[in-house]
Amino acid sequence: MPHFRTLYAITTLLLAIPAMAQKFDGLARTPQMGWNSWNKFGCNVSEQLIRETADAMVASGMKDAGYQYVNIDDCWHGERDARGFIQPNPEHFPSGMKALADYVHAKGLKLGIYSDAGWKTCGGKPGSRGYEYQDALTYAGWGVDYLKYDWCNANGLKAEGAYLTMREALRKAGRPVLFSLCEWGDNKPWDWAKDVGHSWRTTGDIYPCFDCIEDHGTWKSWGVLQILDKQEGLRRYAGPDHWNDMDMLEIGNGMSVNEDRAHFSIWVMMASPLIAGNDLRSMSKATAAILTNKSVIAVDQDSLGIQAFRHSARDDVEYWFKPLAGGAWALMVLNRNAAPREAGFDWKANPVQDELSGASATFGSQRYDLRDLWNGRSAGNTSKPLAVTVPGHDLLLLRLSPRKR
Repeated sequence: MPHFRTLYAITTLLLAIPAMAQKFDGLARTPQMGWNSWNKFGCNVSEQLIRETADAMVASGMKDAGYQYVNIDDCWHGERDARGFIQPNPEHFPSGMKALADYVHAKGLKLGIYSDAGWKTCGGKPGSRGYEYQDALTYAGWGVDYLKYDWCNANGLKAEGAYLTMREALRKAGRPVLFSLCEWGDNKPWDWAKDVGHSWRTTGDIYPCFDCIEDHGTWKSWGVLQILDKQEGLRRYAGPDHWNDMDMLEIGNGMSVNEDRAHFSIWVMMASPLIAGNDLRSMSKATAAILTNKSVIAVDQDSLGIQAFRHSARDDVEYWFKPLAGGAWALMVLNRNAAPREAGFDWKANPVQDELSGASATFGSQRYDLRDLWNGRSAGNTSKPLAVTVPGHDLLLLRLSPRKR
């Protein structure tokens, strides 16, 4: 039988755990920004890759643009020791996770890690089921700042309960950790996850294609437009410290420059976390320019934290508006077609009203100056109707700033 002192210590620990601890507030007042290894590297992760990626995040200007998390996804795991504590793979992470975290922190960045609510991760590595408190203590000891928590091999578990358990464990461990829920929207996390985590995935995995579905047999991956369409009805659930996560970015992973630019703009307009998924060490100038456009990123990081809404659509050209702080707006004119389309917007005939936030714009009585956020130039003002040609699988992204009377 266990020794009495051991039982007493365990009982004391359990009694000290708050019945309903809260997540760490304030870690994602705007959608988190960073990088994740999975989209480009899958299970081929190592401390060398993470160190070089941290270096590249600084050298490329991404850190200056607001990116701060360097996140290791699946397959970093070794085995659990005799006491059940998880160890990193000694071949791929020979210096250990604490040394890696120290390296990343020395760059002014933060380190993220991955686990799973089930017995095993999606890559077949040890999951956190039954080890939640041990794992949270381990991550805190390593200096981890971000946890992506997946949902593979979770047979018999209820999502809300499983994620609450890990939230409690992270809180008890004492180190502020941004908690990113990844159960693919299967259990409607928007209904219950606001007080559990800082973001939750709304769909299955992304695929580097602008308009397609990749069928894997028992599950599917989704193109950019398919993920956008799956956000219908979800904007009211998102806001500061609790975001709808449309998955990691595929910019630089094989789509055209137009499609990459549109992909990034859509995520920005929808106030989704911006987690790059390419190889930062060798990205092209075009990819870097998309990922580091501060004027575009500012729309995602706007303090109001309001997702865009679709105002209207004609001939598969969609007009999306997003209220911004200071009475400004962002307008996205999205061409879903593969071929160019003429697009236009009569400002005076189309006042904009957002029922969710209460924001409104009556262009007949208030003039707005227009700025094209991708070329950085003035695009006139709302005194004349907008008339543009939008290339295929591309968009126009404007910031509307109210002119002082």
